[in-house]
Amino acid sequence: MTSTVPRDIEPAAGQQPPITMFGPDFPYAYDDFLAHPAGLGQVPATEHGTEVAVIGGGLSGIVTAYELMRMGLRPVVYEADRIGGRLRTVGFEGCDPALTAEMGAMRFPPSSTALQHYIDLVGLETRPFPNPLAETTPSTVVDLKGESHYARTLDDLPRVYRDVADAWARCLAEDADFPEMNRALRERDVPRIRAIWARLVEKLDDQTFYGFLCGSEAFSSFRHREIFGQVGFGTGGWDTDFPNSILEILRVVYTEADDHHRGIVGGSQQLPLRLWEREPKKTVHWPDGTSLSALHPGGAPRPAVTRLGRTAGNRVTVTDAGGDIRTYRAAVFTAQSWMLLSKIACDDELFPIDHWTAVERTHYMESSKLFVPVDRPFWRDTDPATGRDVMSMTLTDRMTRGTYLLDDGPGRPAVICLSYTWCDDSLKWLPLSPNERMEVMLASLGEIYPGVDIRGHIIGNPVTVSWEDEPYFMGAFKANLPGHYRYQRRLFTHFMQDRLPEDKRGVFLAGDDISWTAGWAEGAVQTALNAVWGVMHHLGGRTDPTNPGPGDLYDEIAPVELPED
Repeated sequence: MTSTVPRDIEPAAGQQPPITMFGPDFPYAYDDFLAHPAGLGQVPATEHGTEVAVIGGGLSGIVTAYELMRMGLRPVVYEADRIGGRLRTVGFEGCDPALTAEMGAMRFPPSSTALQHYIDLVGLETRPFPNPLAETTPSTVVDLKGESHYARTLDDLPRVYRDVADAWARCLAEDADFPEMNRALRERDVPRIRAIWARLVEKLDDQTFYGFLCGSEAFSSFRHREIFGQVGFGTGGWDTDFPNSILEILRVVYTEADDHHRGIVGGSQQLPLRLWEREPKKTVHWPDGTSLSALHPGGAPRPAVTRLGRTAGNRVTVTDAGGDIRTYRAAVFTAQSWMLLSKIACDDELFPIDHWTAVERTHYMESSKLFVPVDRPFWRDTDPATGRDVMSMTLTDRMTRGTYLLDDGPGRPAVICLSYTWCDDSLKWLPLSPNERMEVMLASLGEIYPGVDIRGHIIGNPVTVSWEDEPYFMGAFKANLPGHYRYQRRLFTHFMQDRLPEDKRGVFLAGDDISWTAGWAEGAVQTALNAVWGVMHHLGGRTDPTNPGPGDLYDEIAPVELPED
């Protein structure tokens, strides 16, 4: 099992401290907060057993509910579909149940240290994920404009690819202070982080990713920009992010969220499911053996929320799909924020008008995947004519874009992610059935591997997802456009409700789309912990002085505030 390096252990001589998602927007040590023996805080004994609505049973909702339960509150979780949200692991009908496909999140960087706390807590294992050119990936094929290149490392590719990698490194160093920010994040140097980031936010908030590249001398070549967009490095191509704010990309690369990924053995959905059933040893108010499941009749969350409103005494009224109406002193909303605009009838009074504007301006990226089960990891076979693997992890400008090969060892059934796409590339698949998608993908891969009978190894029907077509998501994850920093700040800081009018308090926003790192599970965990602090504070609770929470330190580390005039 993997675990993060404890903060009190110094790195070996000559080594850098480990990188974590400590900022840059809100440099708060969520991992230290979780690890502290004093716990996350407490509410007055008079509040023990108080019900708190938690809307959304994804990772953020389940972490929120779990920690509220440990404080002695009674979370009431509402879920429209299934526990897990975009941590969705599915099997293949008629196949070995050990064969699974990750329809949402499937790779997690070591810098996600708050996430790792919960992975370790429930006893899950992780292993390296086979990203392109990763050390543990047997081989990678880069296929552009009909020309394929086989590689085990970047040095095996033609010189132009190394030039592109060098251009990206130079661009970050010269135009985004990458070495200095990376060092400050590693050392958790809060003043330095804040100074660098304040300057960059003011300078770059209105800049697209593509515009940032075009403005860099390192990327003056269109050919270099095109190659970088089509195949990129680390997780794959970057061109689907080109219209997004460059600030979104800098958050990822500064914290190395795009590198050294690991997958969860057995599937990521196990994490929220295990937290749902977990019986913590130290729980205030509740007897031993209490779990989130035990607090819900029948062991299942309540059904989808259809209406949210405010009632007398500034309470929150929740109506579910079964017609049940309940009123709460506090509620945490963790589902995709667009649900507040479409699937759920909401009182305008739930949030200040500026927060409603921020929700409406939210921009989600589309994403599609398709997996097939195969009889064995045949791609590890050696082509006698070339001495190479017969098939490799593949990056291409063809319809598939990214193909990933996933196995548990030789001789055992395995899984191929035939295609993983975003944005316009995802929309190309939307009208097609799973089998139609598979046929197009096999045709594309057949051009790259003409002598490999992929179809002959398939042992079951494909499984697929287009997140933009999922009724409770309408997109895969948030990605801010230029000029959206102010909107994101409003949503992230919403947990600091002493700053809101009294009649707008009591409903807290959480989830990865509320975080600064949308699309990463770490953001879901961090905003859950913000909401837990917010509910605790709202109900008259406090943290231990030796373990201040995110709200206690807010004024010292608050996100940059850009002028609105």
